[in-house]
Amino acid sequence: MLQLLLILIVVAVVSGAMGFTGLAGAAATLAKIIAAIMLIGIVLILILAFMGLAILF
Repeated sequence: MLQLLLILIVVAVVSGAMGFTGLAGAAATLAKIIAAIMLIGIVLILILAFMGLAILF
């Protein structure tokens, strides 16, 4: 998922520099959504780990 996030960020920057603002906006929006999902997952895993319920590990 991190690889997809990095690819979308690169696509957004390159397409924005080339003038394709619609594509840049869409890629940036998808990158924000994926970053939020990753952040929620990391926080959830940390909360479970601190509570001693590290079932995922």
